Amino acid sequence: MIKVTVLYGHPADPKAFDSYYLNEHLVIVARMKKVVRAEITKFLSGPDGANPPYYRMGELYFNNLEEFQATMASAEGSAAAADIANFATGGAKMLVGEVDWTS
Repeated sequence: MIKVTVLYGHPADPKAFDSYYLNEHLVIVARMKKVVRAEITKFLSGPDGANPPYYRMGELYFNNLEEFQATMASAEGSAAAADIANFATGGAKMLVGEVDWTS
């Protein structure tokens, strides 16, 4: 299984980020074919009260590398990737990995 993780830095305006992300961006992401699971995380302060290094995380799961590559090359995948610039004022980092253990 392939997992794509997008880590979002702290935005200039968290309310505007959340509104756009939840009501606009995720609608685009939902159109992506071959996504078998998706998770969205909003980070909290650590046990010491420190601000987390990232604001949010989006994770998308695909059955295999070929389905991930085909999805990202599709019109829907391209639209989702391009849309990040519309709201991620704190920047975004994308990581792609192969899941090798779950419980």
